[in-house]
Amino acid sequence: MLRIADLRVDPTLDEICKDGRTIKLEPKAMQLLMCLAERGGEVVSVEELLDQVWKDVVVSQDSVYAAVAALRRILGDDPKSPRYIANVVRRGYRLIAPVSPWAEPQADPTANAAAALPDKPSIVVMPFVNLSGDPAQAYFSNGITEDIITELSRWRLLAVRSPSASLRYRGVVVDTKQLARELNVRFVIEGSIRRMGERIRISVQLVDAETGSDIWVEKFDRGVEEIFAVQDRVVQTIVSTLAGRVEVSAAERARRKPPTSLAAYECVLKGNALSWDDSLGAAEATRLFEQAIELDPGYALAHALLAVMFCRRWHNDLSSPGSVLEKAYVLARRAVELDDGESTCHAILGHLCLLQRHYDLAEQYTRRAVEINPNNQWNAADLGSCLVYTGESEQALTWFAKAREIDPYFDVPWCWRAAGLACMNLGRYADALLRLRHARGRLYSSVALTAACHARLGEMDCARASVATCLSIRPDFSIAQFMSREPFKNPADAEQIASSLRLAGLPD
Repeated sequence: MLRIADLRVDPTLDEICKDGRTIKLEPKAMQLLMCLAERGGEVVSVEELLDQVWKDVVVSQDSVYAAVAALRRILGDDPKSPRYIANVVRRGYRLIAPVSPWAEPQADPTANAAAALPDKPSIVVMPFVNLSGDPAQAYFSNGITEDIITELSRWRLLAVRSPSASLRYRGVVVDTKQLARELNVRFVIEGSIRRMGERIRISVQLVDAETGSDIWVEKFDRGVEEIFAVQDRVVQTIVSTLAGRVEVSAAERARRKPPTSLAAYECVLKGNALSWDDSLGAAEATRLFEQAIELDPGYALAHALLAVMFCRRWHNDLSSPGSVLEKAYVLARRAVELDDGESTCHAILGHLCLLQRHYDLAEQYTRRAVEINPNNQWNAADLGSCLVYTGESEQALTWFAKAREIDPYFDVPWCWRAAGLACMNLGRYADALLRLRHARGRLYSSVALTAACHARLGEMDCARASVATCLSIRPDFSIAQFMSREPFKNPADAEQIASSLRLAGLPD
């Protein structure tokens, strides 16, 4: 069972309990609710909902609209001021209510929670509230929130919850003590941002969730060009308050290089907020990252993210020339040159080195990313993905588990795909299938690997069905082209995957 805000949800019985009343849902309504809950806090497109909830029948998008409206009526949700399901214009829907496993009340829940707290200060940064009166400015407050989490995560003396853990509570009024129990933290950071022309006002408070009292409250009223100094001040004050006096060396300060242009920073925030899986979103993100570099040629992260966009273009379009990959590599290398202390830049360069078959460099850069920021779940997953291809699949699975340990809500399709591939390398095809099923959406590569696993397990009907799905997504699929994008270091690993695809009946 699950808890969704104040609801107890039992998907096995298609029932929810609200205000002491048990309500029976239609099976499709429960599937819709669970689909949104599995992606809690993320936007789920209408097309994805059709694929997952109505996969067995042919219906129009109107069916999704009607089902969401009916579910909202049952939940008592107001579309104009939603508590559970929010409509994201032209993109889809997202569940804004917090989701957690249902736990029956314990005799002494506070004692249990206290005993389970980490042995170092545990903290969550809640989404900063956008008070600008302009919903379009939400990307700015979200970006500031994530940047503060990233900076706090650099400190090994703190246990910092990931952005996806806190973003699940956006727009929901939650008691601080309840929040602390659900996320297993001692301290909560709350804040708001109001942008007024060329001025910006940030209010921050650090709360001791055990007592409910404020430890530190401060307001910053500065020009927008000083936003990076404000972020530094917030982070340093929180760290020193929690863990005593923290000495920050001049070398470490020099390593951190915020962008010199606020406009460039905003371009990166906007580009990150878009859906890269959508062709229009990817094109606009690419344009924004290019604009950020034009505005601030020394902005390392903008170079790295633009490298990712070119890399995705090369990987998704099997006819893309090698020059596209080379351009991505040059951008990623430049990013590390500009800021050797930014872990994301190292991780992205490591991935580009892997695709170019520079295996030692790939592992060097991805391990360096983890060293710089060990609390970043993406860095751990990137290292795992690298190890899949360098022949260390057992270690890779350990790093994927580490990413989920850092962030229990870390659920990106490419990570599940890589974990499935690691299991295939080890001959554990049933385990691989379990992981590949989590690679949601229309990732043709995951569907192809699913077909290969079914074939290895002798489940040929399932293999043929997956082959048909793969070819419906990518009619031009061929094993040769597919394997040209899979940078295995060991020829035996590559041949094992290729032969599995061939066994499933995919074309050479």
